[in-house]
Amino acid sequence: MRLIVLLSALFFSGFQVHAQRVFDNKPLAQGIASYYHDKFEGRPTATGEIFDNGKFTAASNRLRLGSYVKVTNLNNGRVVYVRINDRMAATNKREIDMASVAAEQLGFISQGLAKVIVEIVPADEGKKGILAQREFIASRQNEL
Repeated sequence: MRLIVLLSALFFSGFQVHAQRVFDNKPLAQGIASYYHDKFEGRPTATGEIFDNGKFTAASNRLRLGSYVKVTNLNNGRVVYVRINDRMAATNKREIDMASVAAEQLGFISQGLAKVIVEIVPADEGKKGILAQREFIASRQNEL
């Protein structure tokens, strides 16, 4: 009986450690980021949402739909939070394709592409990051 309890404790603790490692903010991937063309505005995404280039969303073929990620531009150190709500073409080898508002915050609109690090973050961190980004943009627009 003790052996069963001990094995059960080890078995379940192993799952707990794994669950914690999913969100430890370690680099998930390093690669190339791009951003959506305006022609996709108003089209449905893989989650059924209507695409809006003004929302902090992105497409990825490697990340789970609905997950939140932190993207860091390796050229300038800028960071943006986005939620994955779409898929890219199967032949697309880029890590992430973002709404233009996110690409603008990362500072690569004029280049079209950027080297980035993509990290999965917990939903609460992602939601707070996106809210802060929206508030920052709104405050800048109010100043003009």
